[in-house]
Amino acid sequence: MATNATNAPVEVQPAYQSAEKIYPREMKGRYATFSRWSTIVLLGLFYVIPWLQWDGRQAFLFDLPERKFYLLGLTLWPQDFPFLALFLIIAAISLFFFTALAGRLWCGFACPQTVWTEAFIWMEQWTEGTRSQRMKLDKAPMSWNKFRRKFAKQFLWITFSLWTGYTFVGYFTPIREYGVELVSLQVGGWALFWTLFYGFATYGNAGYMREQVCKYMCPYARFQSAMFDKDTLIISYDEKRGEPRGRRKRDVDYKAAGLGDCIDCTLCVQVCPTGIDIREGLQYECIACGACVDACNSVMDKMNYPRGLVRFTTEHALAGEKTRVVRPRTLVYATLLTLLMTGLITSMVLRTPVILDVIRDRNALYRELPGNLIENTYTVKLINQTNRPREFVLSAAGLPGLELDGAPETITVEGGGVASLPVRIRVGQSEVRGSRPIAFTATPVDNADDARVSESRFVGPVR
Repeated sequence: MATNATNAPVEVQPAYQSAEKIYPREMKGRYATFSRWSTIVLLGLFYVIPWLQWDGRQAFLFDLPERKFYLLGLTLWPQDFPFLALFLIIAAISLFFFTALAGRLWCGFACPQTVWTEAFIWMEQWTEGTRSQRMKLDKAPMSWNKFRRKFAKQFLWITFSLWTGYTFVGYFTPIREYGVELVSLQVGGWALFWTLFYGFATYGNAGYMREQVCKYMCPYARFQSAMFDKDTLIISYDEKRGEPRGRRKRDVDYKAAGLGDCIDCTLCVQVCPTGIDIREGLQYECIACGACVDACNSVMDKMNYPRGLVRFTTEHALAGEKTRVVRPRTLVYATLLTLLMTGLITSMVLRTPVILDVIRDRNALYRELPGNLIENTYTVKLINQTNRPREFVLSAAGLPGLELDGAPETITVEGGGVASLPVRIRVGQSEVRGSRPIAFTATPVDNADDARVSESRFVGPVR
C-alpha cells in the first residue's frame, strides 16, 4: 500500500490483471438461429470445399510449389497477381461499405474468430452443461465427474483443431494425397508444421482467448468508428424507454412507480460473448451478434412489454429522426465497388491464354554482316496460360526481305510455362534506315485465333 503527499493510503493497481473468464449464456431467438446457421454453413464450406473435384483435380487448390491457383475451371499463374490484388481491394472496400451500412455484421456472423469460437462453445456446452453448470464446475475441486467432463471437452477441442489444421493445409497441397501421407507417416516437414501450427492457433484463439482476440488483437474493432455515422445500423439500448431501470413483478404498474421498461435482469450481459453491458452505450467490444437483442426481447415478452428495448437501429432512428440509407459515403463505396468488380470481371473474361513479350538487345544497336545485311538481336518470352502444353510458330514481319533466325520450327511451352529464347532479325541495308517498327507473331498450332502480336523496333544505320 503506497501513500500520497498527505500520507493517506493509496491503493496501487497492478500493471497487468488477467481477464475474467466469460461464460456466455445460451439463448434462443431470431439472431441466435441466424448465427447458428451461419456457423454451420461457413464451417461446412470450409471443410467440404477442399474435397471437391473438377476435371480430375482438386477444384480449389493454391499450389504454391507449382505456382498455380486452381479455382474451379480457372487457373491463375504468378503473372495473374494483379487479379489477386484487385480482389483484396474489393474485399477491403466491401468491408467498409457493409460496415457503414449495417455496422459490424461481419464480426457477429461471419468472422472466422466468431465462427470457430461458436463451435468451441457448442462443444463446451455439450460436455460441461449450461452456463451455471460450467461456472459451478470450474469452482468445484477436481473429481471424477469434473475430470471426465474436462477431458471430453479437451478431446473434442484438440480433435477439431487438428482437423481444422489438416483442412487448412489441404487448400495448399492436394488434400487426398496429404491424407495418405499422414496415415503412412511420410508427410513432409513443412506440411506437418503448418497443420500443427494452424491447429494450435485455432485451439488457442477459439478455446481460450476468444473475446480477447476481438478486444486486443483485431484492428477492425479499433478503426470501425471511422466508418460509423448516425445512419449506421448498430445495436442500441433505448435509454429513454428503459430508464430508470429497476426490478419489479409483472403485474406492478411500473410507470406509476417511476420506472422504465428495463427490469435490470442483466440477461443482456450474461449472453454477451464479450461480456459488455450494452446499456452503457455502444462499445468497441460489441461484435453485433444480436444475442442481447434476443435476450431482451424474451424478457419483454414475459413481462408483456413491447419488444425493442435493445435492438438493431441507428442513432437517427433512436432520436426519432429519419435514417438515410443512401448517403455520400455509401454512394462512394458502392460506386468504387461497382467499378472495381466490373474491372475484375472484364479483365478475367478478356484474359488471354497466351502472352508474347519481345525485348530488344540494347547492348548493341545493330551488327553489319557480310552480304550487306543488318542484324538485330531480341529475346522472345512466350507464356502459356493454359493447363496443357501447346506448340507455337514464331514469325516476324514489317520490313521487306526480313529474315528470322534462331527460332525452331515450333516452340513447345508447357502448361503455365514460360519459354525464353534469343532470336535474330536480318534485313538488307538498302531496306532500312534508322529505326523502323516490326512485329513478332506467336501462333498456336492448335488454334490460330489465340495468336498474339508484340511490336518492337529494328535499328539500322542512318545514311
